[in-house]
Amino acid sequence: MGVTVEICVESAEGLAAAMAGGADRIELCAALSLGGLTPSPGLMRIAAKAAIPVYAMIRPREGDFVYSPADFDQMRREIDAVRSAGLAGIAIGACEQGGRLDAEALFHLMAHAKGLGATLHRAFDAAPDPFEAIDIAVGLGFERVLSSGGPGTAEDNRMRVAEFVRHAGARISVMPGSGVRSRNVTRILAATGAYEVHASCRTGSRIEAPEAVRLGFASGPTAPATSETEVADLVAAIRTFENTPA
Repeated sequence: MGVTVEICVESAEGLAAAMAGGADRIELCAALSLGGLTPSPGLMRIAAKAAIPVYAMIRPREGDFVYSPADFDQMRREIDAVRSAGLAGIAIGACEQGGRLDAEALFHLMAHAKGLGATLHRAFDAAPDPFEAIDIAVGLGFERVLSSGGPGTAEDNRMRVAEFVRHAGARISVMPGSGVRSRNVTRILAATGAYEVHASCRTGSRIEAPEAVRLGFASGPTAPATSETEVADLVAAIRTFENTPA
């Protein structure tokens, strides 16, 4: 089985770059600088035309994953928008105070999303007992868990992620993410045994208009943007890894 390459993007341009670079799946977001929020309905409809599966982030606000009843109401409506747009799935997560997965809330969200694929996003990494969190995710019907292995990057924590992969077994995929690049992805795959990876492949290459910077609408003269070249390099590194004898 080959390694699936998921690229997270926040714009129509990023979506096009990721597909041109050879991505196998898209995580569609807004505000990647905040860790990703729910994308707009317009962007969802553009992404629905993609020839590869697209999963939309369902995260109603920045900050923690302890949500109010109003937040959950918004999330259900955002799931409705994903279904209406015709996307393949969602990425969601919710926690109790202290970081344990909010299994009851996630049960209801998963029921509302019936028929859509589902990734448990990095709310997982807040869990005090990640092995319990994996078991909860399996019971709720998630397809995969996105994890950096805790604070830091997936490369830093690759041996921890390997423990998650072993615990998950064939029940659910554990997908390393955070800091995954073409230069380190083979080390991550070799150490973890994962068969999916998640990356943004962004570089500081989009030029911001000077007037937007002056007015405070942009933080600097350049901003990160999905790089088709980096996506292609990541995919090439993975395919070489797959074809290298153990």
